[in-house]
Amino acid sequence: MKEADVVRHIATPLVNPAYAPVVPRFTNREYLNIVYRTDTDALRAVVPQPLEIGEPLVRFEVMRMGDVTGYGPYTECGQAIRVRYNGEWGEYLHAMYLDNFPATASGREAGAYPKTVGLPGLYVDHGALVGVLDYGTLQVATATMGYKHYEMDPEDAARQITVPTYLLKLVPGFDGTPQVAQLVRTEISDIEVKGAWTGPARLQLFEHVLAPLADLPVREVVSASHIVTDLTLAPATPVHDYLRQQKEDM
Repeated sequence: MKEADVVRHIATPLVNPAYAPVVPRFTNREYLNIVYRTDTDALRAVVPQPLEIGEPLVRFEVMRMGDVTGYGPYTECGQAIRVRYNGEWGEYLHAMYLDNFPATASGREAGAYPKTVGLPGLYVDHGALVGVLDYGTLQVATATMGYKHYEMDPEDAARQITVPTYLLKLVPGFDGTPQVAQLVRTEISDIEVKGAWTGPARLQLFEHVLAPLADLPVREVVSASHIVTDLTLAPATPVHDYLRQQKEDM
């Protein structure tokens, strides 16, 4: 293969890249969101500067993707922390667990999403919307919400999942030192809310060394929502370069 042909590929293996060269469109993306209050000190230990924290709020989310261009259906789960950057409130994506390898690889390599393996699930059980996350054979999260108890305003639902989102892009060199260390920002702008509901909710997090969701313990459930959407993710934009700041400080 000629050098010019190598750079036309987006990922390895060259003959069968880990993910497709597409901009994914999410159709019938279904969310279970539970916003809860946790410990401020626990957030300080994991939220990277220059992000700031205010009220210690975390959004636990389970997303069932009805259909995704290039990946097909899959399920994803994670924690997003309420933060502020340059006076703008948004969310910091702390951790995400997926059951689809191409989506995991694409999110990590092409984006900056903190994706790793897991076995999330979202289903209805005897009048409750249930979201779960297993890591291997062990359950690490169980969320329940009353199924479609009250309708939400679609605009309120859209605002909940289109807040500015901050992520860390970390790429090490061969010697282990960072080649890329950036804080990036993205925001969903292309969205259609097909349905949205709220209701009573509960959330349990269980200790696991490789899926430490419980390090941000649940002190109080603040709100819950069940949202069905079509959307497209926007590209990420770097807003802070840790390596440049490090060189300036030397």
